[in-house]
Amino acid sequence: MRTVQLGDLLVRHGVLTGDQRDAVLAAQRDRGGPFGVLAEEMFGVSPAAVERAWAEQYSHFCPHIDPRNYPVQARALEAITRRQAWQFRVLPLQWQGDELIACTTQDSLPRALKFTGWRIGHCCQFVLADALALGEALEKHCPMAGMEASMMLGAGEAA
Repeated sequence: MRTVQLGDLLVRHGVLTGDQRDAVLAAQRDRGGPFGVLAEEMFGVSPAAVERAWAEQYSHFCPHIDPRNYPVQARALEAITRRQAWQFRVLPLQWQGDELIACTTQDSLPRALKFTGWRIGHCCQFVLADALALGEALEKHCPMAGMEASMMLGAGEAA
């Protein structure tokens, strides 16, 4: 399995040129450090662009599921409030020991990671789903007045 490199994704997205990617890789070899941080420092790449590329990179090896058909543990749902589930597009699925398995979308992954990092207090592993499927699962497991699956469809996400 070939890993999709962050620098290649930033080039594909038009954020860096090939020469800039190569310069970041050379700096990484010489002085170390995460590719994204170096790209931000050297070429003014926005943290949001790095996060989008990282989420795409993560999606290549992260399991994809249909959360509408996933057996959700009631105990997992207690990890966050219904409002938080909708706000951060996170559906807690199950506990495996001290680790929470949760579902989100590729586009929501950076925000979901930040949220679970400060809120959960345990390791959290993510699986990914498409936005509409996640929305329908949230309707089923975390119903809230005024919230519906179609609200999960945002920029860059399609049914």
